[in-house]
Amino acid sequence: MAQLLDVVKYYRNYRAIAIVSIVASSVFELLDLVVPYAIGQLLNVVSQEPVDGGVQAFVHQLGVWFRVPATQSLTLAVLLGAIFIVTVLRAPIEPWLGVWFHWGIALRSRRDHGEQVIRKLLSLPLGFYDEHNPGRIAGRVARGLSNHTWTYPEIAGQFIPKLVRVLGIFAVIGWIDWPIALAFLVSFAMILTYSCRDLVRLNRKEQNLDRYMETTESRTSEIITNIKTVKAFAAEREEIKRQQRRLRRELTLVEQVIHKGYVALMTWQELVVQSCVFGVLVLTLMATLRGQISLGHFITTLTVSSMAYAELEPISNLAEIFARRYASMLRFHEFLQLPTGIEAASVAQLDQPRPSYQFTGKVHFEGLGFGYNPDQPILKDINLLIQPRQTVALVGRSGSGKSTLVKLLFRYFEPQQGRILIDGEDLRQLDVTGYRRRLAIVHQEVDVFNGTLLDNLTYGNPGASREQVDEACAIARVDEFIHQLPQGYFTIVGERGVRLSGGQRQRLGIARALLVDPDVLVFDEATSSLDYESERAIQLAMKGILGTRTTLIIAHRLSTVRDADVIVVLDQGRILEMGNHGTLLAQGGLYHRLHTLQETGDLLA
Repeated sequence: MAQLLDVVKYYRNYRAIAIVSIVASSVFELLDLVVPYAIGQLLNVVSQEPVDGGVQAFVHQLGVWFRVPATQSLTLAVLLGAIFIVTVLRAPIEPWLGVWFHWGIALRSRRDHGEQVIRKLLSLPLGFYDEHNPGRIAGRVARGLSNHTWTYPEIAGQFIPKLVRVLGIFAVIGWIDWPIALAFLVSFAMILTYSCRDLVRLNRKEQNLDRYMETTESRTSEIITNIKTVKAFAAEREEIKRQQRRLRRELTLVEQVIHKGYVALMTWQELVVQSCVFGVLVLTLMATLRGQISLGHFITTLTVSSMAYAELEPISNLAEIFARRYASMLRFHEFLQLPTGIEAASVAQLDQPRPSYQFTGKVHFEGLGFGYNPDQPILKDINLLIQPRQTVALVGRSGSGKSTLVKLLFRYFEPQQGRILIDGEDLRQLDVTGYRRRLAIVHQEVDVFNGTLLDNLTYGNPGASREQVDEACAIARVDEFIHQLPQGYFTIVGERGVRLSGGQRQRLGIARALLVDPDVLVFDEATSSLDYESERAIQLAMKGILGTRTTLIIAHRLSTVRDADVIVVLDQGRILEMGNHGTLLAQGGLYHRLHTLQETGDLLA
């Protein structure tokens, strides 16, 4: 569970410079008090009243050093000099000791945590992405980073120094007249305490708002991703109505609860502050009339107390802004605290050399059992030995466990029973990054990045030569459509490859897999969503690969797997039949039934 300490630790890499810059900003705030004090002393000089003993002693010492008489003129010069130093000379220094470092720390911390977010995203287990919408994740990260960036300069550069200024004002008033200082401190503390208590209550509402906004953004992201489906089903009105309900819910919470609460707080605060300022005026005037303080001290006390009460509004505003942002910052840290997957070690040690493996491609599933919910196993006692360079097909009804078996092979999940061996070594004993580099997969929906065709082809092997690319494209039959693209290999394929057809994306996926020269190659429903012509092209591409490496094919269309060395029929998480195409047809079992249904055009059972 994230806490305030996590928010503070966000900036810990710059602790030393943060302390220096905060102290410098606080000192500058205290120097502001020199001006009203000096003006009060100037007023005493002009009105022929004595200045404070400390000022007299300092002027006398200067007279001794420079061998000049400590006259009224020298006193005026010293006071004017003090005002000049803390205003004019300070002006070009303060931005560099304050603003420069406050924003520098915030921006550098953003860079550091932006990198940390990428590492986190890449090290989270695959199951996390099955359960969470990309838009929701991106929204949480973006708000967290943005709010941390904007909050630090406000808290370190304004909120803390302003509180220090208030303490300095209390010290000045206390030195002049402690009863007035005590009344000032009590009133200020009461106003601030009440304001903070109210802000804590409003912050709880902000947390609800943050969750509502995540939900709205998540759905917006889904609408964009699935826009073709939305339009195909003419569901625009329904989507608008859903989002309208969500936006109205957000507005009701913001306007009727949160914003109304802040305005009510501000109204109360303004009334109390003005009453306190008037009270200090009355007390100070009475003390002056009784001769307890000089006219200069009257002006100084009234001025600095007004300055202190004037700081209540910006201090409260800063506290309000922090309260509004606090919920999203906590949710950002909760994201960073999520448990990572087995990839975490590899992601954390980018500069460390990874083990390099070379396998013959012998894979052994030994007594394998797994379920996403341990009480509902999907795979049960799977025993399967795949020989090097063998082509094995996995077939069966939907939900029989075919894709889950591949996910375990890639170590997206760990088996709950049994183990998986490659060349006799347990996968759990291998470095996951080094191991996965020896595997490749072509999914039913090939993921394509918004870049050039060449960038996507060489994604798994950026150092591939042009000859290697041409060879892989020839095997995968990518070369059949490259000449149709405007810039050939350098054509921008668009977001998610929208400028390519389904068959072209599949062939791109095969070529990309071949370019990493894997020891084990997996086709996961690579032709199930293609038309006949595209399917035929993919089948021809696959035939050119069979026998060159261990190949695992998952397919609903049995025409894709007829040439496999071994066909494994899964049913309800168990291996029901094994053999080649002819053998399984002769057995008259489930494979024969599925084949008959497809041949006759009936739906799969």
